[in-house]
Amino acid sequence: MGADPRVMAYFPALLSREQSVAFIAKIEERFESNGFSFWALERKSDGAFVGFTGLNRPNFAAPFMPCVEVGWRLAFDHWGQGYATEAAQASLSYAFDDLGVSEVVAFTATGNERSRKVMERLGMAYDPTGDCDHPNVPDGHILKRHVLYRIQCHSH
Repeated sequence: MGADPRVMAYFPALLSREQSVAFIAKIEERFESNGFSFWALERKSDGAFVGFTGLNRPNFAAPFMPCVEVGWRLAFDHWGQGYATEAAQASLSYAFDDLGVSEVVAFTATGNERSRKVMERLGMAYDPTGDCDHPNVPDGHILKRHVLYRIQCHSH
């Protein structure tokens, strides 16, 4: 999935197998340190691997830090079937109902309309005051500028 240019179109580079393995190790470490991270996403009907979704505490410098983010990445063959929205909604419910988080954010490169549409379907609101240049994206890169979406827990 990390080596598919369609999936990684809004990331600065494709991932090698070694980088993908390191990413999975980082996810596992975050489960240990935060009690949550990204979960593997499987299709209910047959258990096929679809991608991942879940929650994260990003640790780069941005005006909206510290925060909890909801995120997802799906294999191309599973796009457009509602899996990202369904899984991200379950992640938001977990954040609000089980973790007691009061707000969750999501961010992406400005031009990533597919992810922005998922954020909007989740009820997240675009917050232009949170737009920023992602410090982990090289200067001058077309994906440097990121947009921020927020959603608050309505029961807190």
